[in-house]
Amino acid sequence: MDEALLRSLTPGVLGALVRRGADFAAAEDAVQDALVEALRVWPADPPRDPKGWLVTAAWRKFLDATRADAARRRREDRVDEEPPPGPAPAADDTLQLYFLCAHPSLTPASAAALTLRAVGGLTTRQIARAYLVPEATMAQRISRAKRTVAGVRLDRPGDVATVLRVLYLVFNEGYSGDVDLAAEAVRLTRQLAAVIDHPEVAGLLALMLLHHARRASRTAPDGGLVPLAEQDRARWDTGLIAEGVGILQAALARDRLGEFQAQAAIAALHADARTVEETDWVQIVEWYDELARLTDSPVVRLNRAVAVGEADGARAGLAALAALDDSLPRHTAASAYLHERDGDLATAARLYAEAAHKAPNLAERDYLTRQAARLNARLRG
Repeated sequence: MDEALLRSLTPGVLGALVRRGADFAAAEDAVQDALVEALRVWPADPPRDPKGWLVTAAWRKFLDATRADAARRRREDRVDEEPPPGPAPAADDTLQLYFLCAHPSLTPASAAALTLRAVGGLTTRQIARAYLVPEATMAQRISRAKRTVAGVRLDRPGDVATVLRVLYLVFNEGYSGDVDLAAEAVRLTRQLAAVIDHPEVAGLLALMLLHHARRASRTAPDGGLVPLAEQDRARWDTGLIAEGVGILQAALARDRLGEFQAQAAIAALHADARTVEETDWVQIVEWYDELARLTDSPVVRLNRAVAVGEADGARAGLAALAALDDSLPRHTAASAYLHERDGDLATAARLYAEAAHKAPNLAERDYLTRQAARLNARLRG
């Protein structure tokens, strides 16, 4: 048995399954099962077309797994329809599952990825986008996490920081509109805040509430994206804003600043401005400085560059942006915005068009395309 041949064929077989519509993580599992089958069968009966054999076997494995999963879901649905004996529980065990999946044997990044996939319901592609890594890399990370916890009793809960990060990623996916998980993330974070007295738990809850308060104004009637500066602030939920600000102020008073409190402070400054012109960009830049110190995140520095452009002028923002890797998500869109503010409409139009091609979702792509078209119309006029 030529194991080197099997290894060389694996990428092509995996690609064939993905092109047929298989989810990357499920395809990877199916290919691994097909390789095991090949090791068992080929020595006695080698195929004339090894790759074709593997593609067929892996696709059958994928279909079998999909059917088994569908059957399991049907059984669970039937059980769910039966009234449970005894009194109904006051709360579900979803939050506990978040802690159990954040297992101490895993790195925080692997624990978060596994939890998002297994409990949060996100696809491998969505998780990869959240972590700014290729989908194949994330699929490998999740597979390694599964292998690490295989046979391990999930009776040692992980730490709060990992669970908070996972909850925030779930909230962001729901808030983006790809998956409606934002309300569920808020619910679970409320549960967590009720049982854990931790300023970062409060900071995350405040951040979620402040963002959630703007949700109704983020899209136009036709589904188009409405950026913060153009949102109808009369549609913001003032009750959620007041609650979020109150929770944030209590957390900041404890003088144990963390990244979620800093992000919530930025969101609160946006929420406090009655109009976009009244936004306190100087304070927002200061909070981004704190956030960059806490996280050293390139995405934070990109957002800071835009804030600098608002506080100190577009050229200052472009200078800050120039220090960052231009492959960062939304770097091109930020550059387009700042060039437009600087009066360079031709460059801005070109960059908006480039950013549209890189957009992670349809709503953002359509918005950036309209921005490019708007500037091109002005240049022609």
